[in-house]
Amino acid sequence: MDKDKILAEIFNNDPFGLLNVKPKSTSRTPDERLLGSFQEINEFVSKNGKEPQPNISNISEFQLYSRLKSLRDDPDKIEMLNEADVHELLPKVSVANINEPAGSYSKKPKEINSIDDILGDDLFEGLSKDDEGLFDFKHTPKDYERAMADFVAHRKPCKDFKKHEEYFIEVQKDLASGKRKLVPFKQDNLRPGDYYVHNGILLYLDSVDFEEGVQEFKSGKRVRKDGRTRTIFENGTESKMLYRSLYKALLNNGKAVTQNSEVVIENFTEKFSGISQEDEEAGYIYVLKSKSMDERINTIANLYKIGYSSIEVTERIKNAVKEPTYLMAPVEYLAGWKCFNMNPQKFEQLIHNFFGKSCLEIDVFDERGKRHTPREWFIAPISVIEEVVQLIITGEIVKYRYDPTGERLTLK
Repeated sequence: MDKDKILAEIFNNDPFGLLNVKPKSTSRTPDERLLGSFQEINEFVSKNGKEPQPNISNISEFQLYSRLKSLRDDPDKIEMLNEADVHELLPKVSVANINEPAGSYSKKPKEINSIDDILGDDLFEGLSKDDEGLFDFKHTPKDYERAMADFVAHRKPCKDFKKHEEYFIEVQKDLASGKRKLVPFKQDNLRPGDYYVHNGILLYLDSVDFEEGVQEFKSGKRVRKDGRTRTIFENGTESKMLYRSLYKALLNNGKAVTQNSEVVIENFTEKFSGISQEDEEAGYIYVLKSKSMDERINTIANLYKIGYSSIEVTERIKNAVKEPTYLMAPVEYLAGWKCFNMNPQKFEQLIHNFFGKSCLEIDVFDERGKRHTPREWFIAPISVIEEVVQLIITGEIVKYRYDPTGERLTLK
C-alpha cells in the first residue's frame, strides 16, 4: 500500500475529530481598530446628544473626549474616518492637504501653557493614537456594570422577612387586580416605603441612610446624595446596596409600583372633607391648555395638563415656554381647586391611574437639546375632568372609569 493511501485512511478514520484544526482568529487590523474606536464616540453622541466632555467624574466619557481630541489633530485619520463621521465631529481636510503625502502636513509650534498642552504635545503622540489598542480596557467594568455588581452583591437572608412577606403578597394581588400598576421609573419615584420591580423581581426600599457629598465642576459645586439602603426582595433576601446603584439598576431595567388606588382615594376623601381654619393649605390642583404652535400638539382636541402646584398657579406657569412639563410653550389656566392637608404625589398617581389610557405620548426637547416625555397631559373634555375632581372629593370615583373612545365616564 502506498503512502498516499495510508495517509488517506488515517485522515478518513478520525471519529473524534482530532485532526480538525480550527483556524486561529485573526486580530483586528489597525484600520479596523481605528474605526471601532471612532464608532464608540458616535454611539456616545447618538445616546447623549452631545460630544464627550472632559468630565473627570466619568472616566469613560473623559477617555472618549481625549480620543476625539487626538483624532482631530491627525489629518490622516480624519481622511480615513470621513465616511464614518455621521455627526460631523471631525474637521474637514482640504483637497490640497489630502493630496500631500502622509506626514507632510505643516504644523505650527505648540505653546505649552497648561497640563493639557503638555499631554497634547507630539511627545505623547504614540500614546494618544493608540493604534495597537493598548488603552482599550476590555475587562474594566463600566458604570452600569459596577451598579449591577453592587445591586446583587452582599445579599443575605432577611431575618424579619415574615413581617414583610404578607405585604409582598398583597402588592402582587393588587398588581393582578389592577389596583396597583407598573409605571416607568424615574428618579423622583425612588423613595423609602415604596415598591419596585427589577428583572421581574419585586423589591421594597425600606430605608436609606443618606449622605451628601460635594463635587466640584467647572460650572460650580454640586451636591450629590447617596448612602446605604436597606432593600428587601420578595425572595426573602435583603441588601445594603448604595442608593445610586439601586437607582441606576432600576433606571436601566426597572419599574415603579404605584400605591393601591382605593387607599389613595380614601386618603383624598379624608383630606378634602371637613376643612377648618386649623387645616394646612397645601396648594392647588389645576387644569391647563397648551398654546403650542407645534402641529403634533395644537391639532389634538381636548388636550389638557392636570397637575399640582404648591404656589399660585399663575406664578408657577410664568416660565412655561422654558419647561418641558409645559411642552416648552405658553399655557392657558382654565380651572383650579385649592387643596388642604394633601400629598401632591397622591393626586398625581390617582390622575395617572384614572386617565392613564388617554395620556399623551410625545417627546419634547429643552433648550439644551435633552429629550423629555411629559406624563401630565391627558386627552379628555374639560367637563369630564371637572366631574372627576368632584368624584374624587366625594369618594365616588371608585364606581367609575373613563372611556377614551367616547370621552366620557361610565360605571364600572
